[in-house]
Amino acid sequence: MNKYSRLITQAIDKSPAQSMLYALGLTKKDLLKPQIGIGSISFQSNPCNAKLNILSEKVSKGIYNKNFIPMEFSSIGISDGKSMGTNGMRYSLPSRELIADSFESICQGEHYDGLVAIAGCDKNLPGVTMALFRLNRPGLIIYGGSMRPSYYDGQLLDIVSSFESYGRYLQNNITNKEREGIVENACDKKCGACSGFYTANTMACLLEVMGLTLPNSASNVSMSTEKFLECVVHAPNTIHRLIKDDIKPLDIVSKESFINAIKTLYLIGGSTNAVIHLLAMARTANIDLSLEDFKQYEHYPVLCDMKPHGKKVMYDLYTSGGMRGLIGYFIDNDYINGDMITINGKTLKENSDGYNLKDGIIKKIKNDSHIKILGNSFKCISKIYSNKTKYSGKAIVFDDEKSFLNALKNDKIKQSHFIIIRYQGESIGCPEMLTPTSALKGYFGDNAPPLATDGRFSGGSSGVLIAHLPDAYKKGSITSKIRDGDYIEIDLENNSITINSHHNKHEEKNLKLTGYLEKYRKLVGELEDGFIC
Repeated sequence: MNKYSRLITQAIDKSPAQSMLYALGLTKKDLLKPQIGIGSISFQSNPCNAKLNILSEKVSKGIYNKNFIPMEFSSIGISDGKSMGTNGMRYSLPSRELIADSFESICQGEHYDGLVAIAGCDKNLPGVTMALFRLNRPGLIIYGGSMRPSYYDGQLLDIVSSFESYGRYLQNNITNKEREGIVENACDKKCGACSGFYTANTMACLLEVMGLTLPNSASNVSMSTEKFLECVVHAPNTIHRLIKDDIKPLDIVSKESFINAIKTLYLIGGSTNAVIHLLAMARTANIDLSLEDFKQYEHYPVLCDMKPHGKKVMYDLYTSGGMRGLIGYFIDNDYINGDMITINGKTLKENSDGYNLKDGIIKKIKNDSHIKILGNSFKCISKIYSNKTKYSGKAIVFDDEKSFLNALKNDKIKQSHFIIIRYQGESIGCPEMLTPTSALKGYFGDNAPPLATDGRFSGGSSGVLIAHLPDAYKKGSITSKIRDGDYIEIDLENNSITINSHHNKHEEKNLKLTGYLEKYRKLVGELEDGFIC
């Protein structure tokens, strides 16, 4: 069972390594035991991650009780909510690669026999999954859990309420004092990931459907009794079985697992970020997944009344039977394949049997998918919850978020516009546009004009949205040719986007990057690869 650690704990010529382990307090008997990496994305400046050290300690105690040696470590993370609208957001998507690289590096370098990865925020989850696939040694993922909803002045709040409060304030719908009250109370003090079906919760649901987390790991909220039980009892039992039987992540995950994840993404109305994360994870696992696979299931409806398109949050799913109940509903209604094996040795169907979903979660929001893969000569991704199929307008073009926000503040954005925010692509880290989309929704309500960008959208963004236009920094990009007044139309029946621009000259922008972002720019792939490095 100590397949990897024995290379340094048992060989006579590796005595220096053994001396270093003895210095940690290990005994000769301990050196015979499997060593399990307990890796968390724990750091104190983000509520999604601030409590993960507590979970890591609980897992370690459970691992030790299984007669294994736990080895705790941490990696980096970026708070999307805090960095939104700043240059710090440029580091968000690139952090996925750093997380994968660091988890791979320490597990390989330290010869861990297995891995329990504890993740709490958007890029954490695909990052640790990519590391599991690279390592392909026994391992599992624990989701840190969602934040409970907050209440203020009779309102149900979450982090998006805080983002939208700015637009509402600009429209004089709320006073500055009311805005401050929303800001101060939007996030629950027990911490956890943002509470709607935003990127973190979306990815947690998909990883559970793929069999890489324990039942209800996605829905067990932060600091709950169920989350603690998952860490102290169920995760140690599971890693013991995986090690004993030498069951590895790529023994569990297949192309059908990814298809289940795509279907679930549409059914829950989840984040567009899941598209690029699933593509990157599949590349890492050497599984053939493409944008065409996503297009095959765009007839799937959106069935969950969850934010940002509905009214409920993950806490409501937690109290209504949890993710295993939702998975059971999807299986019983022939939406997903329940025969797929999971890390606890049971199939999805076996894990969901007897767990019924209470009323209130299931509600048809849209007749087909909210996510569509658009375009022929180039590909981009739409995120639209309305059943309307055609949108058009005259372009109003901005080269950064600040310029857009100034225009909105000065009442220069009209409902007849088709907003373009460009120079936000993978060349600079592909930042998210939650600040603009939330300001738009706060300002216009549900009648906000369409917005397209070469950047990304947060899972919390809603409206008529187009992500991943061709990177305006790249030579020949049509995005750099768009001018104010150009006509733009999207047709969701034909999955087409039309940009009637008569300008052949590209806007030239100097791109000066240093450090990690310059490395990332040189290595990052295309949309079809999930922007993997």
